[in-house]
Amino acid sequence: MKTGKTLSYRYVICSAVFIGYILVFFHRLCPAVIALEMQQTFGISGTLLGVLASAYFYPYAIMQIPTGLLADSWGPRKTITVFFLLAAFGSLLMGLSPDLSTAILGRILAGLGVSTLFVCNFKLLAEWFDPREFTIMGGIFVALGGVGALFSSVPLAWTSNLIGWRMTLVAVAGLTLIMAVLIYALVRDSPSEIGLPPIGLLRTAETLEAVGLGRGIITVLATPCFWPVSVWGFCTAGVSFALGGLWGGPYLVHTYGLSKTAASQVLSMFAAALIVGSPLSGWIANQVGRKPVLVLSSLVLTSVCLFFYVLPSGLPLWLLYLLFFLVFLSSAASAQVSTAACKELFPVAMAGTTIGTLNIFPFLGGAFFQILTGSLLAAGGQVGGVYSLAGYRSMFLLYLAASFISLAVSFFVKETLVREKAVPRR
Repeated sequence: MKTGKTLSYRYVICSAVFIGYILVFFHRLCPAVIALEMQQTFGISGTLLGVLASAYFYPYAIMQIPTGLLADSWGPRKTITVFFLLAAFGSLLMGLSPDLSTAILGRILAGLGVSTLFVCNFKLLAEWFDPREFTIMGGIFVALGGVGALFSSVPLAWTSNLIGWRMTLVAVAGLTLIMAVLIYALVRDSPSEIGLPPIGLLRTAETLEAVGLGRGIITVLATPCFWPVSVWGFCTAGVSFALGGLWGGPYLVHTYGLSKTAASQVLSMFAAALIVGSPLSGWIANQVGRKPVLVLSSLVLTSVCLFFYVLPSGLPLWLLYLLFFLVFLSSAASAQVSTAACKELFPVAMAGTTIGTLNIFPFLGGAFFQILTGSLLAAGGQVGGVYSLAGYRSMFLLYLAASFISLAVSFFVKETLVREKAVPRR
C-alpha cells in the first residue's frame, strides 16, 4: 500500500543518493583524463600507472559483501555517510600526495569510501519501490553515473588545465564531504523508519523472513543461476572500466594524436551511453525480459571489440565517437539490468547481500583488466613515451576475448521478469 507521503519522500531519498553517485563515477573514471599527467609527475611506467588507477577497484570489490551485510543490518544511511567521509579524505590525500605510494593509498581510500553507495542505493530501491519500478529507477540511477562520467571527461580536462590535477582532486574531496552530510540528513532506510507503510503486502511478508548473514552469502554463492550474471559483469564492466576509466585516453592521444581535451570529448561517450542507455535498457528489460538485454549487449560489445582489433588506427573521428558510445552502451549502461536479474533470484530481505556479492565481480574485472592492459602495452614497447600500435591491438584482443566470454555466459542467465497475467473478460 502506497500513501502520498511515501510516494513523495522516496524521491527525496533518491535525489540525495543519485547525486552522490555522480561523485562515485567521477572518482572512478578521472584517471583516464589525467593519467599522462600523473605518469609524468611520478615518473612511472604503464604497469605502475595501471596499479595506481586500479587501486580504486580492489577495495571497492572487497567491500561489496561487507556493504551488503551493512546495508541489511546497519542500514544504507549510516553506511554511505561514514564511508563517504573516508572517500573525502582519500581524494584529499591523493591530491596532496608527495609520491606514488601515498597516491596509491589515497586512491585505495577513495575507492573504499565510495564502494558502499551502489549496493546501498539498490537496497533502498528494493525497500521503497516495487520490482518494475526498481528497474526503471535503477536505470535512472545508473544514468546519473553518466553525469559523473561526463564531469570526469571534458570538465575535468578543463579544470585540471586551469588549477592542476592535484587541486582538482582536493576540490572533489570537499564536494564528497558535503554529500556525506546531505545523505545523512535526508536518507531514511525504509518507509517504516518514518512511520509509513511498506511498499505492498508482498514486501511486508518478505521483510519478515530472517536470513542470517553468513547463510545469506552461502545461499547466493550456492545458487547456480548467480554465476552467469556475475561472470557477465566481470567481463563487460572490466572492458568498460579499463577503456573508459584509464586506457582510452592514452590510446586516443598516442594512436590518433588527439589533445587531452579532444580525447576527453571522445571519452564523454561513457556519460552519453549511461544517460541515454541506462533508462532505455531498463524500460526494454521490463518489456522483453532481462536476459535478451544482456545477450544483445554482449553481442554488440563483441562486435565493436572485433572491429577495434581489426582496425585499431586510421578511423575517422565521428566513428571513434560512435564506437566508444557502443562499447559503453553495451556494458556499463546495462548494469542495472544485470542487478535486477540477480536480485530477483532471492528474497528482498537479502537484497543488500545479493547485490553486494554480485557487485564484487564488475570491480574485480575493472582492476584485473586495467593492470593486464598496462602490462600488455608495456610489453609492446614505447617510442618517445608513446605505446606502440601493436600494444594497443593486443589490448583490443584482450577485450574481444572478454566480450566473447560475456556473450557465451549470457545465454545461461535465468529470466526473472514476472509477466502480468491477462485478466479474462466476462
